[in-house]
Amino acid sequence: MKNKNCQKFVDESKSLNSVEAINLLASLSKDWSINIENKLFAAYKFKDYDEALEYVLKISKISAQQNHHPDISFGWGYVKIILYSHALRGLHHNDFIMAQKIDQLKDVSKQLQLL
Repeated sequence: MKNKNCQKFVDESKSLNSVEAINLLASLSKDWSINIENKLFAAYKFKDYDEALEYVLKISKISAQQNHHPDISFGWGYVKIILYSHALRGLHHNDFIMAQKIDQLKDVSKQLQLL
C-alpha cells in the first residue's frame, strides 16, 4: 500500500467491511486506530504551534496530490487527523493509502530531526 495512490471513486466503489478495515489497520503505524464512528484517527504531538502547522501543510500538499482530504484539527503542539470517505459513508482503501502517506511524512520528519 506504501506506493499506491488514491483512486477516483466509480459507481461500483464501496466502503470496506469491518474485517477488511481491521486487516488494513495492521499495515499502519501504531498511531492509527479506528474510532467508535468507524473512522481512521491519529493524534501527534509536536514541540510547538509552528511545528504542528508545518506538518499540517505537508499533509495538505499530499492531500491535494491524492485528491483525498482528511479532517484535520491542530493547535499548539498537536495535530489530530480523521480519515473517512464521506461519499461512501465509510472507510475505503483510499483512507488507508492516505494514512500510509502521512506515516511516511512522520518518518521523514523524525529523520530530519536526527540530522
